[in-house]
Amino acid sequence: MPRFARPKDVLLHYEVIPGQPERVPVVFLNSLGTDFRIWHGVVDDLPGTPCLLMDKRGHGLSDCGDTSIDLLANDAADLMDMLGWTRAILCGVSVGGMIAQALTARRPDLVAGLVLCNTGSKIGTPKVWNDRIDQVQSHGLEAIADAVLDRWFSATNRNRSPQAVAGYRNMLTRVPARGYTATCAAIRDRDLTEETGCITVPTRCIGGMDDLATPPALVTELSSLIAGSQLHLLPDIGHLPCIEAPEFVASQIRSLQEELP
Repeated sequence: MPRFARPKDVLLHYEVIPGQPERVPVVFLNSLGTDFRIWHGVVDDLPGTPCLLMDKRGHGLSDCGDTSIDLLANDAADLMDMLGWTRAILCGVSVGGMIAQALTARRPDLVAGLVLCNTGSKIGTPKVWNDRIDQVQSHGLEAIADAVLDRWFSATNRNRSPQAVAGYRNMLTRVPARGYTATCAAIRDRDLTEETGCITVPTRCIGGMDDLATPPALVTELSSLIAGSQLHLLPDIGHLPCIEAPEFVASQIRSLQEELP
């Protein structure tokens, strides 16, 4: 059942999926322009696993507010503290993967392992993000929606599931412009390379061969920073494997659960 909490300065919308207490819990951290519904296919393939899903500030039913990668990591940590969760697997996609990296550096007591999907320790350039911020502020999210959908989904899946793609377009365009642009600036302003190079928890890195937002080379570079991490690059997958390949993402979570003591 969806819930709401205000651990600090903003109201956060979240959902807890109960599971077996002996299972390592999973915290899901979603991408720019989406809410926690993108994880439902993965959660469905993890029966018995306790799961925490949340709308980051500025997205879904959560409040907008001051935004940075570190504030977004603090929000996740605050919810975990409130719920009494420790030693969880963090599964993040895109900016959610950056949040997971920052949270691991700031609160290692909360993190047992990582599944980092279609992300990097540094994503994009200042010009890329400034241009996108300017476009959304001037013309709204509708102006960039088609280009974003081309990055989110491979051509194969766009052609196979046009109604689903149209639904996710609605999800994107209904994000508050203020929340979207604040998150763009947060990504622009944060380089996690130093912190990520110190990560020691078991990690799986997943990328899509058709991802135009965080291309395979970026995910490969991320994996090279994390000692012992496993790298998986999936054919015919774009920026959101949680939607296009949920069973594979779930399989990597299960393998981490089996690996952890």
